[in-house]
Amino acid sequence: MTKFLKKSETESSWYEIDAKNAVVGRLATIVSKIIRGKNKSTYTPHMDHGDFVVVKNIEHIKFTGKKFTDKKYFRHTNHPGGIKETSPEKLHKIKPGETLKLAVKRMLPGGVLGRKQLTKLKIYSGENHPHSAQNPKIINISKLNKKNLLKH
Repeated sequence: MTKFLKKSETESSWYEIDAKNAVVGRLATIVSKIIRGKNKSTYTPHMDHGDFVVVKNIEHIKFTGKKFTDKKYFRHTNHPGGIKETSPEKLHKIKPGETLKLAVKRMLPGGVLGRKQLTKLKIYSGENHPHSAQNPKIINISKLNKKNLLKH
């Protein structure tokens, strides 16, 4: 019989990722797997027992190709004719971490579980963050795959 964990048996740990020169999509896949708990042997799809992820240096994140200027993000105001579009370039000027947050959000399940899991993502500009007391484990994404970082 399959063993399922109870909520009281779950433990959350903290991870820290440096996003300097990281590719957005590749970073988002790593982050979403950790947030969902897919990196654990006790993964259960209907429960939230993922870990917290702190991403720093978000202002240095990169897109491959011409996606930074040509990609479009759409949202709707719920009024007739209320579709709005923006590019990652414009979004990055206003909110630097929003492009990564949107990418991770779209990799999580829709509904209550996905919204709860998204709160475990902490994004910060610069080197410093207020979660150093949790002693996050540092993940070096360049060691996972050399394509995770852009050289230029």
